[in-house]
Amino acid sequence: MERPSRDQTYIDIASVIAKRGTCGRLQVGAVITQGGRIISTGYNGPLPNEPHCSSAVCDISQSCVRAVHAEMNAILFSARHGIATEGATLYCTYSPCINCARAIVQAGIKRVVFKHKFRTSADGLETLIKNKVNFDQVDEDNIQNNTKPD
Repeated sequence: MERPSRDQTYIDIASVIAKRGTCGRLQVGAVITQGGRIISTGYNGPLPNEPHCSSAVCDISQSCVRAVHAEMNAILFSARHGIATEGATLYCTYSPCINCARAIVQAGIKRVVFKHKFRTSADGLETLIKNKVNFDQVDEDNIQNNTKPD
């Protein structure tokens, strides 16, 4: 049995965490690591004490406006509990949208690893590139490097 890399391990954990997501359109999971250890996790869903996404409260044929994204939940958990994210790596099941990419930059996260590209828009990835945040895409058991900022 071959031992999985840290990248593969953490992306697998993000995939399990995504199963907690309550959005009917897409379940997304995120893991933030620092020094090879998990410091925060998040999944997408509405604010606490609000009803979970369902056809009664959401139109899943449209972009979700109720759910807090997994990446944002992981970053905000760290902030709320005083856990520094400067220089951290964020693993997520989908590439970040532009708003999550902005939060990643502001949180000082230096690397993002994702499994799937989110939609067809590259705005989030372009934001990471402009701000010198490395990102890699996991392709099954391999890591595909997509950018090498200076």
